[in-house]
Amino acid sequence: MGNAVSEPAAIKTVEASLLDRLRAITGDGGVLTGPDVSSRYPGYFMDKIEAAAIVRPRTTEQVAEVIAACNAARQPVVVQGGMSGWVRATQTNADEIVLSLERMNTIEQIDPVNRTAMVQAGVILQTLQEAIEPLALSFALDLGGRGSCQLGGNAATNAGGLRVVRYGMMREQVLGLEAVLADGRIVSSMNQMIKNNAGYDLKQLFIGSEGTLGVITRLVLRLRESPVSSNTALVSASSFDQLSRLLRHCDGAFGGLLSAFELIDNSFYRVNTAEGRHTAPLAADKPFYAIVEALGSDQERDAELFERVLGEASELGLFDDAILARSERDRTAIWAIREDLEFVVRDFQPFYAFDVSLPVGDMAGYMEDVAARLRARWPDGRIAFLGHVGDGNLHVAIGAGGDDDRHAVEGCVYEPLRQCGGSVSAEHGIGLEKKPWLSISRSAEEQALMIDIKRLLDPNNILNPGKIFDRLPVAPRAA
Repeated sequence: MGNAVSEPAAIKTVEASLLDRLRAITGDGGVLTGPDVSSRYPGYFMDKIEAAAIVRPRTTEQVAEVIAACNAARQPVVVQGGMSGWVRATQTNADEIVLSLERMNTIEQIDPVNRTAMVQAGVILQTLQEAIEPLALSFALDLGGRGSCQLGGNAATNAGGLRVVRYGMMREQVLGLEAVLADGRIVSSMNQMIKNNAGYDLKQLFIGSEGTLGVITRLVLRLRESPVSSNTALVSASSFDQLSRLLRHCDGAFGGLLSAFELIDNSFYRVNTAEGRHTAPLAADKPFYAIVEALGSDQERDAELFERVLGEASELGLFDDAILARSERDRTAIWAIREDLEFVVRDFQPFYAFDVSLPVGDMAGYMEDVAARLRARWPDGRIAFLGHVGDGNLHVAIGAGGDDDRHAVEGCVYEPLRQCGGSVSAEHGIGLEKKPWLSISRSAEEQALMIDIKRLLDPNNILNPGKIFDRLPVAPRAA
């Protein structure tokens, strides 16, 4: 991995000449400083952005010029999208520059014949969803932050969401992309084909890299035919084993129509269906609940199949009780119980949120282990599990400990993953939050190769430095 060299002292201020250069590149309103930076509210877990400037280019070419200028000055740059991530991957320091793609928000082309969309990276997920709806097309990715998350950020974090069990992660939705490297070179690989085995698939380097290897500026996305039918049910169960068997039963019997299988445990269900909150469709006396949803092409036929399959599951004892959505209003009400995080954030204090993945067969034991570890340390602590159990993804909400107990709380959640080969990050990445726990999911050899790739593509370590792994040493600037 080469000889280590001393890292120069951190840059305390950004050179005025560099900011002038960036203003010249991006034009009016392209560079924000001072109160225009600190007054911007970025997302769930930060009150303000701390950065030397926010740079807002409009084109890939402007991004390339900005990055090249920053690279020459050894100026750290952090790309920010919709700021809905949970691992502090977009957190900045006072000596860093934010690269915001908010003005790169154009849907360049929608091709209904080839079922593709060409978009700039700053396009909001919901904006694309609404744009293609009149064409009877849909975009497979869907998640709770759809109204704020940007498609470039979805790619940079390899977002998952609600329909992974059927369509896969964001990685499966990206056919091609354009990215700017740390030295300002533009790598345009705007492939529009599902099959293309002409050498390395370079887009995969940038998907899930959290802005550490390059800046994604444009994307070619795969679209699907819009489902015509939608059938949703909420079920309750006395054991997780029932739900794991129900998942297999539904996935096989629905003939490819299963689009979501979402877990809600009793703790989360009670929080969101308490008095004055969401109405409880089922009694709050079971340890587990699940939302089962199937999307298809014929409402009458698919509804009959849906009810028949669930009827068979009931006879097999795969759940205790169920309620079917009979209208879009019913469906929205069921999903609101799963997607609304406001009440659990309010009730669980101090609030910690986790996003892990592991084999479905290990989930019951894992949840018991985490809960036991937590309550052994904090008997009055609160814990809730929910998530995309259909694809092995659990979210853990915890209210326990104090301001100095974060690492101990994290240990309760992450340590049990070692024995089952789980991942400390299913959807959101590593960022700053999960760096101390990366070794649970990645071997020393894997981490070394990641660092080699980072050094190759970003030798001056200007792109989102310190995220995923600690800041890498770089050679001092030439005199």
